[in-house]
Amino acid sequence: MNTAKSALIIGASRGLGLGLVRELLERGWDVTATVRDAAHPGDLAGLPLRIESLLLDDIHSQDRLAETLAGAHYDLVFINAGIYGPAHQSAIDATLAEVGQLFMVNAVAPLRLAERLLPRLDGEQGVLAFMTSELGSVTGNESGGMALYRASKAALNSLTRSFVAELGETGITVLNLHPGWVRTDMGGEAAPLDVPTSVKGLADQVESHAGRGGQFYLDYQGTTIDW
Repeated sequence: MNTAKSALIIGASRGLGLGLVRELLERGWDVTATVRDAAHPGDLAGLPLRIESLLLDDIHSQDRLAETLAGAHYDLVFINAGIYGPAHQSAIDATLAEVGQLFMVNAVAPLRLAERLLPRLDGEQGVLAFMTSELGSVTGNESGGMALYRASKAALNSLTRSFVAELGETGITVLNLHPGWVRTDMGGEAAPLDVPTSVKGLADQVESHAGRGGQFYLDYQGTTIDW
């Protein structure tokens, strides 16, 4: 009998994180998911999974999660985190608090968590995935707009590149995944993609890249994005 694959999904209370949990459960995965307060799991309630609490930008909360999961083993750790930042998106108008929160949540905190959770990941076939955006592509930025959000996702991409370079010899695959423009609270109602379509593609990329090793910057359909 084959053992079910196991996944840890960070940020699963709604939107893409919630959709990814549902998609993986349908595929037969064992899933652990984090929300801000496990006592109030929202739409995760009643699903056959383990739920843990995590405040992503709180270092002590990250430490507690790492301790709670000590001894656990995952084929996939998917760090789903992202905020839009200030509505003005202007470097001229941005305050230290606005920029600090944006870059902490979108770039720094995901890497801190990845470092803590790396021992929980299968060293030969494991996949570490970060929810990024094509807007984080420096090469692809030909239109401007959403300047601070773009910069925060570019910072995430850069930090993951350094992270991978320092991993050394490993079979772990690192994926920077763009989900497409999806109808979520952040994406808005005008977005062309629904959540099930996006997360099906994201799960396909995880399954198809497991065991390859190295790092890939892809969209949900598997198209390579220039850094």
